[in-house]
Amino acid sequence: MEERKAKRLKWVGTIAVTVAVLAAGVAIWIVVPPKITAEEPDFGASVDPTLVERGRYIAQLGDCVACHTEKGGKEMAGGLALETPMGTIFSTNITPDRKTGIGAWTFGEFDRAMRKGVAADGHNLYPAMPYPSYAKITGEDMTALWAYLVHGVEPVEKENHGTAMNFPFNLRFGLAYWNVVFADGTPFVPDSSKDEVWNRGAYLVQGLGHCGACHTPRGIGFQEVAMTEKGPNGDRFLAGEKVENWHAVELRDLWTVDDTVELLKTGQNRFATVSGSMTDVIQHSMQNGTDDDLVAMATYLKSLPSKDPKPVPPKPVYTDAPEAAYTTAGGLGYMQFCNDCHRPDGTGVKGVFPALAGNPTVAARDPSTLVHITLTGWETASTNAHPRTYTMPAFARLGDREIADILSYVRENWGGGAPAITEAQVAEARKHIDPKIDASNFETPRLASLLDEPNKDQLVRGMRLNSETNELLPGHVGNDLNCTSCHLNAGTVADGSPYVGVSAFFPSYAPRAGKEITMVDRINGCFRRSMNGKPLKPESEDMQAMVAYFDWMKGETKPEDKVPGRGVGKIDQSLAPDPVNGEKIYAAQCAVCHGANGEGLKDETGRIVYPALWGDRSFNIGAGMARTYTAAAFVKRNMPIGFHEKFPLGQGGLSDQEALDVAEYFSHMPRPDFPDKVKDWPNGGKPKDARY
Repeated sequence: MEERKAKRLKWVGTIAVTVAVLAAGVAIWIVVPPKITAEEPDFGASVDPTLVERGRYIAQLGDCVACHTEKGGKEMAGGLALETPMGTIFSTNITPDRKTGIGAWTFGEFDRAMRKGVAADGHNLYPAMPYPSYAKITGEDMTALWAYLVHGVEPVEKENHGTAMNFPFNLRFGLAYWNVVFADGTPFVPDSSKDEVWNRGAYLVQGLGHCGACHTPRGIGFQEVAMTEKGPNGDRFLAGEKVENWHAVELRDLWTVDDTVELLKTGQNRFATVSGSMTDVIQHSMQNGTDDDLVAMATYLKSLPSKDPKPVPPKPVYTDAPEAAYTTAGGLGYMQFCNDCHRPDGTGVKGVFPALAGNPTVAARDPSTLVHITLTGWETASTNAHPRTYTMPAFARLGDREIADILSYVRENWGGGAPAITEAQVAEARKHIDPKIDASNFETPRLASLLDEPNKDQLVRGMRLNSETNELLPGHVGNDLNCTSCHLNAGTVADGSPYVGVSAFFPSYAPRAGKEITMVDRINGCFRRSMNGKPLKPESEDMQAMVAYFDWMKGETKPEDKVPGRGVGKIDQSLAPDPVNGEKIYAAQCAVCHGANGEGLKDETGRIVYPALWGDRSFNIGAGMARTYTAAAFVKRNMPIGFHEKFPLGQGGLSDQEALDVAEYFSHMPRPDFPDKVKDWPNGGKPKDARY
């Protein structure tokens, strides 16, 4: 009831403001735009390069390029669509082109646009351009910025795109009234009670950085309810806001100074990795800030008291997966689709995939960003500290109920008491975001459906034996691998050697064994070769659980059927491998997860995160992955993960030649022997890439 009442009041208020704006606009439509008061700078015969470079830095801190460059377009030439509740605005060309850019403007006209929101020809700009914040820029900085835009940016002739604002917001004359009522043109005034570092941070946050444009709540006229930490609404400044279906988190007293500096410099810290439009802010703006300026901004933000205290979480606690991981639909959904990157305990992979524990996106009461990322995917910011980007694919292919279950599980375990997410919330977000769903003829089995079966305990055990083979069967695994190391997401990924339908094709003739083998034989072959371990007894409960899981995966498949996505595909065997190039590819694409020397990756407690690819803790020479072309086919479609936006792991992406080269490199590195190799291919037909 209260929510509906609030919505009604919001609509009534919006309508009232609209009527007031229109009425006032009609009354003041002949108002003369603010006079130009700034004097033209005297650059002399040539502009000082130092001033232009200073202006470049100012432009970076102001993040001009992020808004004034459309995807794939030339820098500063405009055309980027900016979505608002009132319609779509397109950023303008601010290159020095005299026809379509600002090359014919005077400095005074530029200064007025930056401080008053009025263009050279007198029309009002929409406050999507944060001129209320830019009004705080000092005269010296404004002059330097002008010098850079006019003398340091390449002119681009590109016509500006008209706006697509809804009525009545497409009537610009009302903006003059908006400016009178809402635009705070007060220049920045240092606080004499604070030190130089604090004041520098306040200037950058309030002015050039215009952080409040996204992180401060908006009022009834879509104005920032507070432009600084002072005044009646000061405690709402930077208190968090929903922007374009994202939730911009509260910045007040968020982290320690060091943590904030690390995020601004690298795009990630121990608690979070940036997402949404903040990715562009870090990539184009903040990472270029000097250490002194970033410390100043972090110092200022830390000084702002919050009504929602955020105790700094301790270091990541490495534990087992929560019990609900195997007993709830959300838990099993998480273990299937999220576990490989964010880990069973939510600690993530340092420097690669973000932790969920202590992450403000997970803990935010407004789940907009969490839902948005899940529906549309995510990519890390490319920074000098972390030049390689990692992606999270879109999970819009999952149903609203599935997503709600998974995200509620995440928040229950690592969200610090954040409320559960409902199916209706996901549906509403999907309606507004309208994510694209790639078509696929491979139907991904849902592990959550195991709970619907009468033998669910046995099936869940079978699934876990695939995912946690090393830990649950230490007497039978002689290295660092699990079944899911090769059969991705417990055998549910297309072209990732899925288990879908597999048991329907057994018993079957195996050329390597030279005889007909059963499903149990095939499983034990993996234990002996890929796991470099010992077979399970066919009658054991664990083997029976694994077989039951395979049979569940069979579904309605018949021996004569063709299963889409089965196996790992093929690689062109006419290609010749180049191990020297393979070594380079390994260093660039594989070493981050599997170690520079193939030793694998472990967490701070010594637990295996990603397995070794050679050495004593890897698969032996009898494994299929020790064969160059088999390994190449697997790599091409499944490695690396987080490489692009392919569902469900962002997996694959190398060319046939690249996959072949890197497979030749790692498959021929030292690894354990397989004593029974002399018994293989007794009837002939040994592949050309066999290791023995």
